[in-house]
Amino acid sequence: MAGPAGRMMAGTGPDQRSMDFKGSGRRLVGQFRPERATIGLLLLCLVVSVGLNVVGPKILGRATDLVFAGIIGRDMPSGASKEQVLESMRERGDGNVADMLRGTDFTPGEGIDFTAVGHVLLLALGTFLVAGLLMAVATRLVNRAVNRTMFRLREDVQTKLSRLPLSYFDRRQRGEVLSRATNDIDNIGQTLQQSMGQLINSLLTIIGVLAMMFYVSWILALVALVTVPLSFVVATRVGKRSQPHFVQQWRSTGKLNAHIEEMYTGHALVKVFGRQEESAAQFAEQNEALYEAGFKAQFNSGIMQPLMMFVSNLNYVLVAVVGGLRVASGALSIGDVQAFIQYSRQFSMPLTQVASMANLVQSGVASAERIFEVLDAEEQSADPAAAERPAEPRGRVALEHVSFRYDPEKPLIEDLSLTVEPGHTVAIVGPTGAGKTTLVNLLMRFYEVSGGRITLDGVDIARMSRDELRAGIGMVLQDTWLFGGTIAENIAYGASREVTRGEIEEAARAAHADRFVRTLPDGYDTVIDDEGSGVSAGEKQLITIARAFLSDPVILVLDEATSSVDTRTEVLIQKAMAKLAHGRTSFVIAHRLSTIRDADTILVMENGSIVEQGAHDELLAAGGAYARLYRAQFAQAVAEVD
Repeated sequence: MAGPAGRMMAGTGPDQRSMDFKGSGRRLVGQFRPERATIGLLLLCLVVSVGLNVVGPKILGRATDLVFAGIIGRDMPSGASKEQVLESMRERGDGNVADMLRGTDFTPGEGIDFTAVGHVLLLALGTFLVAGLLMAVATRLVNRAVNRTMFRLREDVQTKLSRLPLSYFDRRQRGEVLSRATNDIDNIGQTLQQSMGQLINSLLTIIGVLAMMFYVSWILALVALVTVPLSFVVATRVGKRSQPHFVQQWRSTGKLNAHIEEMYTGHALVKVFGRQEESAAQFAEQNEALYEAGFKAQFNSGIMQPLMMFVSNLNYVLVAVVGGLRVASGALSIGDVQAFIQYSRQFSMPLTQVASMANLVQSGVASAERIFEVLDAEEQSADPAAAERPAEPRGRVALEHVSFRYDPEKPLIEDLSLTVEPGHTVAIVGPTGAGKTTLVNLLMRFYEVSGGRITLDGVDIARMSRDELRAGIGMVLQDTWLFGGTIAENIAYGASREVTRGEIEEAARAAHADRFVRTLPDGYDTVIDDEGSGVSAGEKQLITIARAFLSDPVILVLDEATSSVDTRTEVLIQKAMAKLAHGRTSFVIAHRLSTIRDADTILVMENGSIVEQGAHDELLAAGGAYARLYRAQFAQAVAEVD
C-alpha cells in the first residue's frame, strides 16, 4: 500500500531517543524473573565456589608458614622453647630478626613437617577442585537461564509484531525491523552468555576477598581500598563516553541491514536502471557510519582494561611495601603476606574484569532498548471481549458515513457511504491516491476507521474479532507473496483446515494454474523459494489466486490481482471468478478493461469520495469521471482487443 509509505519517512520513530541505560538495564534483568529457581541455584553454586576460592590462599599461606617455620626451626638449638630462642637473639643484638620471627610458629630443633605440609596442600587441592566443579555447574545454569530467557524474548517479539498495526511497518524499513528481531536479540544473548555469570562471580569475589583481607590484616585491607575510588572514577568516566557510541553502532547496523535488504530484493531493478554505483555509494556511506560508531565504541571501552590494570599494579605495589614493613615488625607472618598479595590480585582482578566487560554490557543494553522499543510500541486495538459474529455469513457489506485519515491534519476519506449486496462484484477505479486500497484495508481492519462504521451482514466489524472477520475474506494483492516450500504447500496456505491434494488441484484448475504447474519438473511438489524463483510473475499471481479460492471466502478482495497476467489468462481467470463468485461478494481494484466491464457495480473514487457509481454502460453514457477515465486508459485496449 503506497499511501502512507509515500507520506512517511522510513526509519523515523523511537530510534531517535537517547539511551536510558539504567532503565533498560533494570528491565533486561527483569526478564529473568521466570528463572528465579535457576538463578537461586546459580547464586548458591557461585557463593560456595567463590568462598572456597577465597579460603584457598589462606590455606596455601598456612603451607608457606609450615615450610618457613621448619627452615627456621632446624637451625635453632633443640630443647629450648621459642620464647627462649627469641630472648637469646635480643641479648645478642638481633632484636629486629627476633621481632620478625615472633609471628612465626616454629619449634627449635625441628625441621619441615612434610606430613603436615602434604595435608595442607591436599586440603588446598580439594578446595580448588570443588570450587572448579561448582563453577562448571554455575556456567551450565547461566547458559540455561540465558537461553530460556532469549527463547521467551523472541516469542514476545514475534507475538508483538503480529499485534502491531500496519501503520507501524509503513513508517519503518523492513530490514531495520528485521535487524531488531535478529541481530539485536542475538547480541543480547551473547552479551548475557559472556557477562552474566562472570559479573556475579566478580561481585561475590570482591565481597569475599574483602572480608578475608580484613580478617588477615585490617591495615593492609585499608591500603588495598585506597585505589578503589580511582577504579570507580575510571569505570564511570569511560562508560559514559562509550555508551552513546554503542547506541549509534546498533542504530547504524539496523540502517545498513535495511539498505542491504532493499538492494537485494530489488537487485534486478538496480541493474536495469544502472544504479549500482549509487547503491554502492549509499552502502559505503552507511558502512562508514557503522565503522565510525563501532570504532569509537570499542576504542573508548577498550581503554578501560589497561587503565584498570595500571590501577591494579598501583594496588599491588602499595600492598607489597606495607606488607613487607608489617612482616619486618613481626605483626604478620610471611604466609599471611603471601595470602594477602594473592587476595590483592583476586580483589583487583574482578574489578578489572567488570571494567573490561563494560563494552559488552553497554552493547547488550543498547540492543535491549531497541527490543523494548518494539515491545512498547502502540498495538492495534484489542478485539472485544464478547466478540460478535453474523448469524449467517452472506457477504453484505455496508459503509455508513465512514471517515479516515493517515495524517490527522490531512483528511483522505470523508463521510463515505456504500452498500454492497451479497454476491455482487464491485469494481473500484480511480487515480492513484484516491483511496481505493485504503477502502479495502479498512474492510480488513488493517486500519481502523476515524469515523462512522463498516458492517458485515449487519454486524459492526469493530465488534468482531479480527481473526473471525479475516477468515471470511480471501485477498489477492498486486504484490505476490510466496514462501519457501512446494507449490502445493503455497496453495494450501489459504485454507484454515487440512486439505487434500485433490482440493489443491481443483483450486489450481479454477485459477488456471494447473496447466503450468504440471509442466514443472516435480509438478505440485516443485520447491520454490520465497522469491518465487523458477516461475514467472504471472504464474506466481495464479498461485496466489488459487490460494484465495481454496480459502472458500464469503468475500473476495482482488487488489490489482490480474496486473501480472497476460490478456488471455486474464479472460480465463475472469470466467473462473464469475463462477466462483456466485454467492460471494467481490471487491476488485483494477484498471484492466475486462475486470471492470463485468462488474455489477463500478465505483469511481476521487480524493477519498465516491463521485460516481453504476454499471459500465450507464457510466459511459453519463459522460462523467468514469467516461474520462475510460477514454484515457481503456480506449486503446478496446481497439487492440477488437
